[in-house]
Amino acid sequence: MTEPAPQKRAKKLFIKTYGCQMNVYDSDRMADVLAPIGYRVTGEPEEADMVILNTCHIREKAAEKVFSDLGRMRSLRAERAKKGAGGLVIAVAGCVAQAEGAEIMKRAPFVDIVLGPQTYHRLPELVAKAARTTNGRGILDTEFPPEPKFDYLPAPRGQGLTAFLSIQEGCDKFCTFCVVPYTRGAEYSRPAADILREARGLVADGVREITLLGQNVNAYHGATDSGATWSLARLVAALAEIPELARIRYLTSHPRDMDDGLMAAHRDVPQLMPYLHLPVQAGSDRILTAMNRGHNRDHYRRLVEKLRRHRADIALSSDFIVGFPGEKDADFAATMELVREVGYVQAYSFKYSARPGTPASGLREQVPEDVKDARLQELQAELTKQMRAFNASCIGRDLDVLLTGAGRYAGQLAGRTPYLQPVHVQADAGMIGTVARLRIVGAEPNSLTAAAIAA
Repeated sequence: MTEPAPQKRAKKLFIKTYGCQMNVYDSDRMADVLAPIGYRVTGEPEEADMVILNTCHIREKAAEKVFSDLGRMRSLRAERAKKGAGGLVIAVAGCVAQAEGAEIMKRAPFVDIVLGPQTYHRLPELVAKAARTTNGRGILDTEFPPEPKFDYLPAPRGQGLTAFLSIQEGCDKFCTFCVVPYTRGAEYSRPAADILREARGLVADGVREITLLGQNVNAYHGATDSGATWSLARLVAALAEIPELARIRYLTSHPRDMDDGLMAAHRDVPQLMPYLHLPVQAGSDRILTAMNRGHNRDHYRRLVEKLRRHRADIALSSDFIVGFPGEKDADFAATMELVREVGYVQAYSFKYSARPGTPASGLREQVPEDVKDARLQELQAELTKQMRAFNASCIGRDLDVLLTGAGRYAGQLAGRTPYLQPVHVQADAGMIGTVARLRIVGAEPNSLTAAAIAA
Protein backbone atom coordinates (compact mmCIF):
# COMPACT_ATOMS: atom_id res chain seq x y z
CA MET A 1 0.00 0.00 0.00
CA THR A 2 1.39 3.39 -0.99
CA GLU A 3 2.13 5.71 1.92
CA PRO A 4 0.31 9.07 1.67
CA ALA A 5 2.55 11.99 0.88
CA PRO A 6 3.42 14.01 3.98
CA GLN A 7 1.47 17.24 4.33
CA LYS A 8 3.57 20.31 3.59
CA ARG A 9 3.60 22.70 6.53
CA ALA A 10 1.91 26.01 5.80
CA LYS A 11 4.33 28.91 5.98
CA LYS A 12 3.49 31.61 8.47
CA LEU A 13 3.61 35.36 7.89
CA PHE A 14 3.89 38.08 10.52
CA ILE A 15 3.31 41.70 9.51
CA LYS A 16 4.00 44.63 11.83
CA THR A 17 2.11 47.70 10.66
CA TYR A 18 3.22 51.19 11.60
CA GLY A 19 1.20 54.37 11.13
CA CYS A 20 -1.85 55.18 9.07
CA GLN A 21 -4.95 53.34 7.91
CA MET A 22 -3.49 53.16 4.41
CA ASN A 23 -0.70 51.03 5.85
CA VAL A 24 -3.25 48.78 7.56
CA TYR A 25 -4.92 48.32 4.17
CA ASP A 26 -1.55 47.69 2.49
CA SER A 27 -0.62 45.07 5.09
CA ASP A 28 -3.86 43.20 4.42
CA ARG A 29 -3.20 43.28 0.69
CA MET A 30 0.37 42.00 1.13
CA ALA A 31 -1.07 39.08 3.09
CA ASP A 32 -3.54 38.52 0.23
CA VAL A 33 -0.84 38.37 -2.47
CA LEU A 34 1.30 35.99 -0.40
CA ALA A 35 -1.56 33.60 0.40
CA PRO A 36 -1.43 31.82 -3.00
CA ILE A 37 2.21 30.85 -2.39
CA GLY A 38 1.37 29.29 0.95
CA TYR A 39 1.70 32.00 3.59
CA ARG A 40 -0.84 32.24 6.39
CA VAL A 41 -0.92 35.18 8.81
CA THR A 42 0.16 34.70 12.41
CA GLY A 43 0.08 37.17 15.27
CA GLU A 44 3.34 35.86 16.73
CA PRO A 45 6.66 36.78 15.13
CA GLU A 46 8.29 33.77 16.84
CA GLU A 47 6.10 31.47 14.70
CA ALA A 48 6.79 33.23 11.42
CA ASP A 49 8.70 32.05 8.38
CA MET A 50 8.51 35.58 6.99
CA VAL A 51 8.32 38.94 8.74
CA ILE A 52 7.30 42.18 7.01
CA LEU A 53 7.79 45.54 8.72
CA ASN A 54 5.33 47.83 6.95
CA THR A 55 6.74 51.23 7.84
CA CYS A 56 5.45 54.78 8.14
CA HIS A 57 7.52 57.95 7.79
CA ILE A 58 5.13 60.27 9.61
CA ARG A 59 6.10 59.56 13.20
CA GLU A 60 9.18 61.08 14.82
CA LYS A 61 12.37 59.01 14.51
CA ALA A 62 10.56 56.58 12.22
CA ALA A 63 13.71 55.09 10.71
CA GLU A 64 15.34 54.54 14.11
CA LYS A 65 12.31 52.56 15.28
CA VAL A 66 12.52 50.40 12.18
CA PHE A 67 16.21 49.63 12.75
CA SER A 68 15.46 48.78 16.37
CA ASP A 69 12.80 46.28 15.27
CA LEU A 70 15.14 44.91 12.63
CA GLY A 71 17.66 44.14 15.35
CA ARG A 72 15.03 42.05 17.12
CA MET A 73 14.16 40.24 13.89
CA ARG A 74 17.83 39.42 13.34
CA SER A 75 18.01 37.91 16.84
CA LEU A 76 14.82 35.96 16.13
CA ARG A 77 16.35 34.55 12.97
CA ALA A 78 19.43 33.42 14.92
CA GLU A 79 17.24 31.73 17.55
CA ARG A 80 15.31 29.88 14.85
CA ALA A 81 18.55 28.68 13.31
CA LYS A 82 19.76 27.31 16.67
CA LYS A 83 16.51 25.37 17.08
CA GLY A 84 16.63 24.06 13.51
CA ALA A 85 13.30 25.76 12.83
CA GLY A 86 14.28 26.91 9.35
CA GLY A 87 15.08 30.28 7.89
CA LEU A 88 13.29 33.58 8.38
CA VAL A 89 12.67 35.93 5.47
CA ILE A 90 12.89 39.55 6.63
CA ALA A 91 11.28 42.29 4.53
CA VAL A 92 10.84 46.04 5.01
CA ALA A 93 7.97 47.72 3.16
CA GLY A 94 6.22 51.08 3.20
CA CYS A 95 7.30 54.68 3.23
CA VAL A 96 10.57 54.35 5.19
CA ALA A 97 11.57 51.62 2.76
CA GLN A 98 10.75 53.90 -0.17
CA ALA A 99 12.56 56.93 1.23
CA GLU A 100 15.55 55.22 2.82
CA GLY A 101 15.81 51.86 1.08
CA ALA A 102 19.50 52.16 0.24
CA GLU A 103 20.29 53.13 3.84
CA ILE A 104 18.38 50.10 5.13
CA MET A 105 20.36 47.82 2.82
CA LYS A 106 23.59 49.41 4.03
CA ARG A 107 22.87 49.40 7.78
CA ALA A 108 20.97 46.10 7.85
CA PRO A 109 22.47 43.90 5.10
CA PHE A 110 20.70 40.86 6.58
CA VAL A 111 17.36 42.18 5.30
CA ASP A 112 16.17 40.04 2.39
CA ILE A 113 13.69 42.38 0.69
CA VAL A 114 13.11 46.15 0.76
CA LEU A 115 10.09 47.32 -1.23
CA GLY A 116 8.15 50.55 -1.56
CA PRO A 117 4.38 50.95 -1.25
CA GLN A 118 3.91 50.91 -5.02
CA THR A 119 5.46 47.47 -5.51
CA TYR A 120 3.89 45.14 -2.96
CA HIS A 121 1.89 43.43 -5.72
CA ARG A 122 5.28 42.02 -6.80
CA LEU A 123 5.94 40.37 -3.42
CA PRO A 124 5.59 36.73 -4.60
CA GLU A 125 8.14 37.41 -7.32
CA LEU A 126 10.49 39.10 -4.85
CA VAL A 127 10.19 36.22 -2.36
CA ALA A 128 11.08 33.72 -5.09
CA LYS A 129 13.99 35.87 -6.21
CA ALA A 130 15.26 36.17 -2.64
CA ALA A 131 15.17 32.39 -2.27
CA ARG A 132 17.38 32.04 -5.37
CA THR A 133 19.86 34.72 -4.30
CA THR A 134 23.23 33.28 -3.33
CA ASN A 135 25.36 36.42 -3.05
CA GLY A 136 24.07 37.32 0.41
CA ARG A 137 22.62 40.62 -0.76
CA GLY A 138 19.05 41.66 -0.26
CA ILE A 139 16.68 42.81 -2.99
CA LEU A 140 15.75 46.48 -3.28
CA ASP A 141 12.58 47.32 -5.24
CA THR A 142 11.52 50.93 -4.79
CA GLU A 143 11.00 51.95 -8.40
CA PHE A 144 7.62 53.40 -9.30
CA PRO A 145 6.20 50.83 -11.75
CA PRO A 146 4.44 51.99 -14.92
CA GLU A 147 1.42 49.81 -14.14
CA PRO A 148 -1.04 50.57 -11.29
CA LYS A 149 -0.46 47.98 -8.56
CA PHE A 150 -4.24 47.64 -8.03
CA ASP A 151 -4.51 45.98 -11.47
CA TYR A 152 -2.47 43.04 -10.18
CA LEU A 153 -3.98 42.52 -6.73
CA PRO A 154 -6.69 40.00 -5.80
CA ALA A 155 -9.99 41.51 -4.72
CA PRO A 156 -10.01 42.38 -1.00
CA ARG A 157 -11.98 40.08 1.28
CA GLY A 158 -14.29 41.12 4.04
CA GLN A 159 -12.99 39.91 7.38
CA GLY A 160 -15.49 41.58 9.66
CA LEU A 161 -18.21 44.18 9.67
CA THR A 162 -15.93 47.09 8.73
CA ALA A 163 -13.37 47.37 5.95
CA PHE A 164 -10.97 49.80 4.32
CA LEU A 165 -11.07 50.30 0.56
CA SER A 166 -8.30 52.24 -1.18
CA ILE A 167 -9.64 54.52 -3.92
CA GLN A 168 -6.84 57.08 -4.33
CA GLU A 169 -3.14 57.19 -3.67
CA GLY A 170 -0.37 59.75 -3.75
CA CYS A 171 -0.44 63.51 -3.43
CA ASP A 172 0.40 66.52 -5.61
CA LYS A 173 0.22 69.12 -2.82
CA PHE A 174 3.90 69.04 -1.74
CA CYS A 175 3.50 70.35 1.78
CA THR A 176 7.03 71.24 2.84
CA PHE A 177 7.01 68.89 5.87
CA CYS A 178 5.59 65.81 4.12
CA VAL A 179 7.26 62.83 2.41
CA VAL A 180 4.08 61.42 0.82
CA PRO A 181 4.63 62.86 -2.69
CA TYR A 182 8.09 61.26 -2.68
CA THR A 183 7.11 57.89 -1.20
CA ARG A 184 3.63 57.39 -2.66
CA GLY A 185 4.03 59.35 -5.89
CA ALA A 186 1.61 61.53 -7.83
CA GLU A 187 -2.12 61.46 -7.23
CA TYR A 188 -3.78 58.44 -8.79
CA SER A 189 -7.51 57.69 -8.70
CA ARG A 190 -8.75 54.17 -9.28
CA PRO A 191 -11.48 53.56 -11.89
CA ALA A 192 -14.96 53.85 -10.42
CA ALA A 193 -16.07 50.44 -11.72
CA ASP A 194 -13.21 48.69 -9.91
CA ILE A 195 -14.11 50.37 -6.63
CA LEU A 196 -17.80 49.52 -6.95
CA ARG A 197 -17.00 45.90 -7.79
CA GLU A 198 -14.73 45.56 -4.75
CA ALA A 199 -17.26 47.29 -2.50
CA ARG A 200 -20.02 44.90 -3.59
CA GLY A 201 -17.71 41.98 -2.88
CA LEU A 202 -16.94 43.28 0.60
CA VAL A 203 -20.64 43.73 1.36
CA ALA A 204 -21.33 40.19 0.10
CA ASP A 205 -18.73 39.03 2.65
CA GLY A 206 -20.72 40.70 5.43
CA VAL A 207 -19.14 44.17 5.61
CA ARG A 208 -21.58 46.85 6.76
CA GLU A 209 -19.23 49.88 6.88
CA ILE A 210 -16.59 50.87 4.33
CA THR A 211 -13.95 53.56 4.85
CA LEU A 212 -12.61 54.95 1.57
CA LEU A 213 -8.88 55.61 1.79
CA GLY A 214 -6.49 57.96 0.06
CA GLN A 215 -3.60 60.20 0.95
CA ASN A 216 -5.74 62.99 -0.50
CA VAL A 217 -9.02 61.17 -0.80
CA ASN A 218 -11.28 64.10 -1.66
CA ALA A 219 -9.13 64.80 -4.71
CA TYR A 220 -10.60 61.58 -6.17
CA HIS A 221 -11.39 61.89 -9.89
CA GLY A 222 -11.92 58.35 -11.14
CA ALA A 223 -12.67 57.37 -14.70
CA THR A 224 -15.86 55.51 -15.62
CA ASP A 225 -16.45 53.00 -18.40
CA SER A 226 -18.36 55.68 -20.34
CA GLY A 227 -15.37 58.02 -20.33
CA ALA A 228 -16.78 60.35 -17.68
CA THR A 229 -14.94 61.35 -14.51
CA TRP A 230 -16.50 60.90 -11.10
CA SER A 231 -15.81 63.06 -8.08
CA LEU A 232 -15.75 61.60 -4.58
CA ALA A 233 -19.32 62.86 -4.06
CA ARG A 234 -20.52 60.96 -7.14
CA LEU A 235 -18.70 57.83 -6.03
CA VAL A 236 -20.25 58.05 -2.56
CA ALA A 237 -23.72 58.35 -4.10
CA ALA A 238 -23.12 55.20 -6.17
CA LEU A 239 -21.79 53.27 -3.19
CA ALA A 240 -24.85 54.27 -1.18
CA GLU A 241 -26.99 52.34 -3.67
CA ILE A 242 -25.41 49.02 -2.61
CA PRO A 243 -27.96 47.17 -0.47
CA GLU A 244 -26.78 46.30 3.06
CA LEU A 245 -23.98 48.88 3.02
CA ALA A 246 -25.02 50.83 6.08
CA ARG A 247 -22.15 53.28 6.47
CA ILE A 248 -19.59 55.11 4.34
CA ARG A 249 -16.59 57.08 5.62
CA TYR A 250 -13.52 58.55 3.94
CA LEU A 251 -10.09 59.86 4.90
CA THR A 252 -7.78 61.74 4.68
CA SER A 253 -9.09 65.00 3.20
CA HIS A 254 -7.37 68.20 2.18
CA PRO A 255 -9.16 71.55 2.65
CA ARG A 256 -8.31 72.61 -0.91
CA ASP A 257 -10.37 69.73 -2.33
CA MET A 258 -13.47 70.03 -0.14
CA ASP A 259 -15.98 71.02 -2.83
CA ASP A 260 -19.67 71.91 -2.70
CA GLY A 261 -20.73 68.52 -4.05
CA LEU A 262 -19.01 66.63 -1.27
CA MET A 263 -20.42 68.94 1.39
CA ALA A 264 -23.89 68.41 -0.08
CA ALA A 265 -23.33 64.64 0.05
CA HIS A 266 -22.97 64.88 3.82
CA ARG A 267 -26.44 66.41 3.84
CA ASP A 268 -28.09 64.22 1.21
CA VAL A 269 -26.59 60.71 1.57
CA PRO A 270 -27.76 59.05 4.81
CA GLN A 271 -25.04 56.39 4.61
CA LEU A 272 -22.27 59.03 4.66
CA MET A 273 -21.37 59.52 8.28
CA PRO A 274 -21.42 63.02 9.85
CA TYR A 275 -17.77 62.79 10.83
CA LEU A 276 -14.97 64.39 8.84
CA HIS A 277 -11.21 64.30 9.27
CA LEU A 278 -10.06 67.64 7.84
CA PRO A 279 -6.41 68.37 8.69
CA VAL A 280 -5.42 72.02 9.10
CA GLN A 281 -1.93 71.54 10.67
CA ALA A 282 -1.67 75.13 12.02
CA GLY A 283 -3.76 78.21 12.70
CA SER A 284 -1.20 80.83 11.66
CA ASP A 285 -1.28 82.13 8.09
CA ARG A 286 2.47 82.68 8.22
CA ILE A 287 3.10 79.05 9.17
CA LEU A 288 0.50 77.73 6.71
CA THR A 289 2.37 79.57 3.95
CA ALA A 290 5.69 78.13 5.10
CA MET A 291 4.09 74.69 5.07
CA ASN A 292 2.85 75.28 1.49
CA ARG A 293 -0.64 74.24 2.50
CA GLY A 294 -2.28 76.31 -0.22
CA HIS A 295 -4.98 77.69 2.06
CA ASN A 296 -5.10 80.18 4.89
CA ARG A 297 -6.86 80.27 8.23
CA ASP A 298 -9.89 82.14 6.96
CA HIS A 299 -10.42 79.68 4.10
CA TYR A 300 -10.46 76.80 6.60
CA ARG A 301 -12.86 78.62 8.94
CA ARG A 302 -15.28 79.45 6.12
CA LEU A 303 -15.11 75.83 4.96
CA VAL A 304 -16.11 74.61 8.42
CA GLU A 305 -18.97 77.12 8.57
CA LYS A 306 -20.24 75.96 5.18
CA LEU A 307 -20.01 72.29 6.18
CA ARG A 308 -22.07 72.99 9.28
CA ARG A 309 -24.69 74.81 7.22
CA HIS A 310 -25.02 71.67 5.10
CA ARG A 311 -25.12 69.37 8.12
CA ALA A 312 -25.42 70.93 11.54
CA ASP A 313 -24.43 67.78 13.45
CA ILE A 314 -21.19 67.13 11.57
CA ALA A 315 -18.21 66.50 13.86
CA LEU A 316 -14.63 67.30 12.92
CA SER A 317 -11.24 65.82 13.61
CA SER A 318 -7.93 67.22 12.45
CA ASP A 319 -4.12 67.00 12.41
CA PHE A 320 -1.80 69.55 14.01
CA ILE A 321 1.95 70.09 13.93
CA VAL A 322 3.55 72.24 16.62
CA GLY A 323 7.05 73.63 16.50
CA PHE A 324 7.29 73.98 12.72
CA PRO A 325 10.51 75.86 11.84
CA GLY A 326 10.07 79.54 12.59
CA GLU A 327 6.93 79.10 14.69
CA LYS A 328 6.72 81.96 17.20
CA ASP A 329 4.57 82.28 20.30
CA ALA A 330 2.08 84.35 18.31
CA ASP A 331 1.82 81.62 15.64
CA PHE A 332 1.13 78.96 18.23
CA ALA A 333 -1.42 81.25 19.91
CA ALA A 334 -3.20 81.51 16.54
CA THR A 335 -3.38 77.71 16.37
CA MET A 336 -4.88 77.54 19.86
CA GLU A 337 -7.40 80.23 18.93
CA LEU A 338 -8.46 78.28 15.84
CA VAL A 339 -8.83 75.06 17.86
CA ARG A 340 -11.12 76.80 20.35
CA GLU A 341 -13.11 78.48 17.60
CA VAL A 342 -13.70 75.36 15.49
CA GLY A 343 -14.04 72.69 18.19
CA TYR A 344 -12.92 69.12 17.50
CA VAL A 345 -14.13 65.75 18.68
CA GLN A 346 -10.83 64.04 17.89
CA ALA A 347 -7.38 65.12 16.72
CA TYR A 348 -3.85 63.91 16.06
CA SER A 349 -1.10 66.27 17.15
CA PHE A 350 2.65 65.98 16.79
CA LYS A 351 5.86 67.85 17.32
CA TYR A 352 7.53 68.81 14.06
CA SER A 353 10.42 66.54 13.15
CA ALA A 354 12.42 66.86 9.96
CA ARG A 355 11.91 64.27 7.23
CA PRO A 356 14.93 63.68 4.99
CA GLY A 357 14.47 65.16 1.54
CA THR A 358 11.60 67.48 2.41
CA PRO A 359 11.99 71.25 1.94
CA ALA A 360 11.24 72.02 5.60
CA SER A 361 14.14 69.88 6.79
CA GLY A 362 16.57 72.56 5.57
CA LEU A 363 14.77 75.54 7.05
CA ARG A 364 16.47 77.65 9.66
CA GLU A 365 14.94 78.73 12.96
CA GLN A 366 14.29 75.19 14.19
CA VAL A 367 12.21 75.39 17.37
CA PRO A 368 13.90 74.07 20.55
CA GLU A 369 12.62 70.70 21.77
CA ASP A 370 11.54 72.00 25.16
CA VAL A 371 9.40 74.66 23.46
CA LYS A 372 7.85 72.02 21.21
CA ASP A 373 7.11 69.86 24.24
CA ALA A 374 5.38 72.67 26.12
CA ARG A 375 3.29 73.68 23.11
CA LEU A 376 2.27 70.09 22.39
CA GLN A 377 1.15 69.56 25.98
CA GLU A 378 -0.93 72.74 25.91
CA LEU A 379 -2.52 71.82 22.60
CA GLN A 380 -3.27 68.24 23.61
CA ALA A 381 -4.80 69.39 26.89
CA GLU A 382 -7.25 71.58 24.98
CA LEU A 383 -8.04 68.87 22.42
CA THR A 384 -8.62 66.31 25.18
CA LYS A 385 -10.95 68.74 26.95
CA GLN A 386 -12.94 69.19 23.74
CA MET A 387 -13.17 65.45 23.11
CA ARG A 388 -14.44 64.77 26.62
CA ALA A 389 -16.92 67.62 26.42
CA PHE A 390 -18.29 66.20 23.18
CA ASN A 391 -18.61 62.74 24.69
CA ALA A 392 -20.42 64.21 27.69
CA SER A 393 -22.76 66.13 25.39
CA CYS A 394 -23.92 62.82 23.91
CA ILE A 395 -25.44 61.67 27.22
CA GLY A 396 -29.20 61.55 26.80
CA ARG A 397 -29.00 61.47 23.00
CA ASP A 398 -30.32 58.60 20.88
CA LEU A 399 -27.62 57.54 18.40
CA ASP A 400 -27.36 54.84 15.76
CA VAL A 401 -24.66 52.37 16.81
CA LEU A 402 -23.15 49.74 14.51
CA LEU A 403 -22.68 46.76 16.83
CA THR A 404 -19.47 45.06 15.77
CA GLY A 405 -18.83 42.32 18.34
CA ALA A 406 -18.66 41.16 21.91
CA GLY A 407 -17.63 43.60 24.60
CA ARG A 408 -15.22 43.06 27.46
CA TYR A 409 -17.82 41.67 29.87
CA ALA A 410 -20.45 38.93 29.70
CA GLY A 411 -23.61 40.01 27.89
CA GLN A 412 -21.95 43.16 26.59
CA LEU A 413 -21.62 44.24 22.95
CA ALA A 414 -19.29 46.84 21.47
CA GLY A 415 -19.93 49.19 18.61
CA ARG A 416 -19.33 52.64 17.11
CA THR A 417 -21.45 55.75 16.83
CA PRO A 418 -21.60 57.80 13.62
CA TYR A 419 -18.79 59.87 15.18
CA LEU A 420 -16.52 56.81 15.62
CA GLN A 421 -16.89 56.82 19.41
CA PRO A 422 -16.58 53.34 20.97
CA VAL A 423 -19.82 52.27 22.67
CA HIS A 424 -20.65 49.46 25.10
CA VAL A 425 -24.16 48.16 25.72
CA GLN A 426 -25.79 45.16 27.39
CA ALA A 427 -27.46 43.42 24.48
CA ASP A 428 -28.05 40.03 22.90
CA ALA A 429 -25.30 38.68 20.65
CA GLY A 430 -27.86 38.32 17.88
CA MET A 431 -27.69 42.07 17.41
CA ILE A 432 -24.09 41.95 16.18
CA GLY A 433 -23.98 43.34 12.66
CA THR A 434 -27.01 45.55 13.09
CA VAL A 435 -27.29 49.30 13.41
CA ALA A 436 -29.23 49.82 16.63
CA ARG A 437 -30.80 53.02 17.88
CA LEU A 438 -29.49 53.32 21.44
CA ARG A 439 -29.65 55.91 24.20
CA ILE A 440 -26.29 57.15 25.49
CA VAL A 441 -26.34 56.96 29.29
CA GLY A 442 -22.70 57.45 30.25
CA ALA A 443 -19.41 58.88 29.01
CA GLU A 444 -15.92 57.70 29.91
CA PRO A 445 -12.78 59.55 28.76
CA ASN A 446 -12.54 57.43 25.59
CA SER A 447 -15.88 55.65 25.21
CA LEU A 448 -19.62 55.79 25.77
CA THR A 449 -22.11 53.57 27.56
CA ALA A 450 -25.51 52.98 25.97
CA ALA A 451 -28.79 51.32 26.83
CA ALA A 452 -31.74 50.06 24.84
CA ILE A 453 -34.49 52.61 24.32
CA ALA A 454 -37.61 51.68 26.25
CA ALA A 455 -40.58 50.93 24.04
